[in-house]
Amino acid sequence: MLRKLTPYLFVLPLLGFMAVFTYIPILQSVNLSFRVWDFMSPTKPWVGLDNYRLLLTSRDFWNSLKITAVFALISVPLRLALALAVASFLIRETAVSRITRGAIFLPAVTSTVSIAVVFSWVFSTDYGAINGFLQMLGFDKVSWMQDPQLALYVIIFVNTWKQLGYDVIIYTAGLQAISMEYYDAAAVDGGGRFHVFRRVTFPLVMPTTYFLLVISVIDAFQVFTIVDVMTRGGPAGATDMIVNMLYRVGFTLFDIGTGSALAVLLFIFLIALALVKARVIGRRVHYDS
Repeated sequence: MLRKLTPYLFVLPLLGFMAVFTYIPILQSVNLSFRVWDFMSPTKPWVGLDNYRLLLTSRDFWNSLKITAVFALISVPLRLALALAVASFLIRETAVSRITRGAIFLPAVTSTVSIAVVFSWVFSTDYGAINGFLQMLGFDKVSWMQDPQLALYVIIFVNTWKQLGYDVIIYTAGLQAISMEYYDAAAVDGGGRFHVFRRVTFPLVMPTTYFLLVISVIDAFQVFTIVDVMTRGGPAGATDMIVNMLYRVGFTLFDIGTGSALAVLLFIFLIALALVKARVIGRRVHYDS
């Protein structure tokens, strides 16, 4: 009996940690989503689905969801395409490849706040390096973070720059796991580089692509720090993504009930999106390489 319980005893501390800091807060957030609370009031009146009704009829909510969806639709394919291309060039185990992979991975482990502050300077209208370079070429200054048409693309660029290294490392591992026998067979058949990539590399790296797709979509819908430091949701709400709205509602307006309802809706949406991806894409992924 003790032998059967031993594995569970080993994971019990981790389960306890997750229960206290993950599962219980989630349940508490669900409970608060049906109530009204402002952090200070000793009571938390039950309001049922009013918080959800308020969100679903709010123009700000749908605008934030649209902006976040646009961000995900642009940034996720861009991240994966760049990562696969870079990993394909750095797959060989040479000193240069190792150093380059390390340099590319460095932003992934660098403080997001530090990166956002640095790029706030880089894209500054008056003294930024980008505008300084443009002026050297004879162009006018560009209001990168003050223009509603450009601000979101700046956020996409910074987020891609930070996360690219992680994707490259995962793709490199996936590419290195492909047996050379497939490439030898393709070479014997006279396959060109593009044909080999399309018929051999890409299908066999699909499990890695699927994993990164799930992770990167979740990451795209949880982007907050870069937005909070660089634009705070502006200008004119052009970068007011869903987590930024959650923070504003819950911790600036102190409407904990509506903020919790927004968190629950985001959780449900991501679960539904993951199930759709599993049904549409997951069935096409083969793990036998």
